[in-house]
Amino acid sequence: MIYKYFFLFTFIFFVSCADQSKKINYSQNFKNYSNKGFALIYEEKLYKKRFVNKKLDSRSLIIFNNNLIKETPVRVTNLISGKSLVAKVGVNAKYPIFYNSVISKRIATDLDLDFNQPYVEIKTLYQNNSFIINKAKTFDEEKKVATKVPIEGILIENISADKNKVKKVNTKSNFKVSFKYIIKIADLYFESSAKILKKRLNEEYNINDIKIKKISKNSYRIYKGPFNNLDSIKRQYNDIIRLNFENIEILKL
Repeated sequence: MIYKYFFLFTFIFFVSCADQSKKINYSQNFKNYSNKGFALIYEEKLYKKRFVNKKLDSRSLIIFNNNLIKETPVRVTNLISGKSLVAKVGVNAKYPIFYNSVISKRIATDLDLDFNQPYVEIKTLYQNNSFIINKAKTFDEEKKVATKVPIEGILIENISADKNKVKKVNTKSNFKVSFKYIIKIADLYFESSAKILKKRLNEEYNINDIKIKKISKNSYRIYKGPFNNLDSIKRQYNDIIRLNFENIEILKL
């Protein structure tokens, strides 16, 4: 019982601090970072219109993600098809906060992403793993090749199979699926805590239609949605992200 009230006190204190104007920097705390959401697929016009303030080569295996430090190895996964690849985090860049990353056109085509809803997971990898070391070598080798070959003709080696077998990248997605997503605000241990958060979001931040779902014996999800189009989820996400919760995610239903 004492633990329960201690948790509620610390939780309420955290939420009460959430409206501070200074955004919390979690870069050093996300060694095991994982986030599901939409990627922004880089195009030159995004840089020219200042949606992104750094350039990204169309054949690059670098991504922009401001929660992680430069050179962090990550796995980028197409959550619709299950395809994944290893990339590295580049320099900090400014881009719309709705997106969990900025990725190159090469990454998008390699993963066969639906360009209308490029739904991905960005997940850090253990750098002391020998498999990751081999992947890092592959990354460097592919980067050299990519600078010489047009994106439409890139050949990607499947290192988990016969090294002599290659596959040609398909620049069009074969995975067209319906659009239905929610914004996960937090997962909490106690239903009472979830109700407190829901009330505060409504009364103090004017965020309405918050839902609570019991997802396990000791886990309650606070979320908003579902959303059936990209524009509507963007508007609501931008209202919620300003609260500076640690890891707001977009989850597909």
